[in-house]
Amino acid sequence: MVQTGDPVAAGLVHDLAHPGGNVTGFSGQAADAEGKRLELLKELLPFLSRVAVLVNPANSFSAVALDNARSGAIALGLRLDPVEASSVADLERALTALRSDRPGAVLVTADRGPLMIGRSRIAEFLMTNRLPSIYSFYEHVQAGGLMAYAANYHATYRRNVALVIDKIFKGTKPGDLPVQQPTEFELILNLKTAKTLGLEIPPTLLARADEVIE
Repeated sequence: MVQTGDPVAAGLVHDLAHPGGNVTGFSGQAADAEGKRLELLKELLPFLSRVAVLVNPANSFSAVALDNARSGAIALGLRLDPVEASSVADLERALTALRSDRPGAVLVTADRGPLMIGRSRIAEFLMTNRLPSIYSFYEHVQAGGLMAYAANYHATYRRNVALVIDKIFKGTKPGDLPVQQPTEFELILNLKTAKTLGLEIPPTLLARADEVIE
């Protein structure tokens, strides 16, 4: 078994429903969640019209996430502007581009590379420049990001890993078991950051939050 953001793009499986070969496992992200993240931004900022998407082009999952974000943006009437950072060194250039472009908000796609390594710098920059943001990982909100719509990995693995292992031990070929994607997500809000940005979180959004950092 393996865990990765996009096992198809990584060449590990043929497709999620029928992996083939001798591999199955868990996808660390559900790309269609990008549309939900844009919905949350729109709920927070009703007059939002343009969102910058910070992506790592070296991460194969980022292309999938960006495609799904574009679909969500069309439904919400939003314009998306991708901003790339494939290394920590690229990050400052990307942040400078954000300062120049002045989007209404920033969507940071899932990445365990430069975007995760630079999460404190990203959060600091976006707060200083008063740019609301949403992320795929809880760690970004801990570092000062505004909010995250993040997969609950613990719930997914606790419920499903034992079942998959049991089926393999009973003779099912791994390649015949679908690659599973997260089905449970949590909304995490950072009220300290909201206050710094001068934002008031709508009561409806606050009521749905699974965790609030104060």
